[in-house]
Amino acid sequence: MAEVTKRMDIGGFLARQGILIAFVVFMIGFSIANARFIDPDNIMGVVRSSAIMGVMALGVTFVVISGNLDLSVGSMMSFSTIVVLDLHDKIGPALAIPAMFALTLCLGAFIGFLVGYLKLNSLIVTLGMLSAIHGLTLTWSGGKNMDIADKEGTWFKVFGQGDALGIPVPILLFALLAAVLGIMLAKTPFGRKVYAVGGNATAATFSGIRRARVVFTCYLLSAFCVATAGLIQASRSLGSQNTVGQGLELEVLAAVILGGASLMGGSGTIFKTVIGVLILGFIQNGLLLVGLQFYVQFVVTWVIIILAVWLDIAAKRGKLWSLIA
Repeated sequence: MAEVTKRMDIGGFLARQGILIAFVVFMIGFSIANARFIDPDNIMGVVRSSAIMGVMALGVTFVVISGNLDLSVGSMMSFSTIVVLDLHDKIGPALAIPAMFALTLCLGAFIGFLVGYLKLNSLIVTLGMLSAIHGLTLTWSGGKNMDIADKEGTWFKVFGQGDALGIPVPILLFALLAAVLGIMLAKTPFGRKVYAVGGNATAATFSGIRRARVVFTCYLLSAFCVATAGLIQASRSLGSQNTVGQGLELEVLAAVILGGASLMGGSGTIFKTVIGVLILGFIQNGLLLVGLQFYVQFVVTWVIIILAVWLDIAAKRGKLWSLIA
């Protein structure tokens, strides 16, 4: 009996901490395979390159904890990037930035209205919006890539290329947004409502929580984070393809789930999402340093998503597998 209990304890521990254990094993293996992996410049580069995906993941964390999904963030990031680059030369960066944020928030509000107030399935809505926003982006750009004319003379590049106190601005924006949203989720009444709605929407409604308003606000927060990511991306390259965000929705979702947010809603934290983003970033960087082609990352991302979902379910039942469904 004691041996069975011990096995269950080990299985439960692996279910809860399996991703972190795997990450440590990956880190040790990559460090042995290539000494450059633990070089400070490489570490800073990984964190900087992960900032865009990380900013997007912060907003998606709210959506997932509320019991919904957002598969439109990749296309929405393409839209925000193209819009701010196009408007930069037409009305100037000082007006282009708030205009882009306003348009992106309108998209988020529309999705939030459909999912929150009309109670449509979030998977279907955001999957449809993925295609719709991509079409909107192509229409806006006329199918062409966008570039800023005067790349050397614009202050717009500070968001993606600048640094303060020796720290790249994208990392500072990621850290600042993570701190603000982390406090909002953990310490405010709104954060408690997000957990309540994701944990049991019916019970939350009978408790006086306006579920529709909470879900709507979560999608607004997600759109704001996407707009911030689009700003960083546009500022970093000062030019962009109209498909720059294509496929990012899966990486963002993988990072959120890696951080412990449940696809069933009701659990997750901003801090753990940041850890999930870094896990994914370092694993992808390590794969490149050991000589694997970039497209191997897609296979690894898929494996990570499957593993994370399995561990999520296993953590809820307290063991890695069960003969009873």
